Amino acid sequence: MAGRQRATFQKRQKEVKRLEKQRQKAEKRAARKLEKTQPHSEEGFEIQQPFEEGEEAAEGSETQHPLSDLP
Repeated sequence: MAGRQRATFQKRQKEVKRLEKQRQKAEKRAARKLEKTQPHSEEGFEIQQPFEEGEEAAEGSETQHPLSDLP
């Protein structure tokens, strides 16, 4: 009967390994999905930060806002 316990233990180890692999794949899928929804600056997208109060006033006087001519 000792052989029976060994087989049961091996089955359990195999099941644990399968579940761990499944969990890792799910994490990778979630990471890829998140990566698709968030653009990165190295992909050609530039993430712009809002102006500080002093910078906005200095730059606003030099350039005209594109939406300022709308009714």
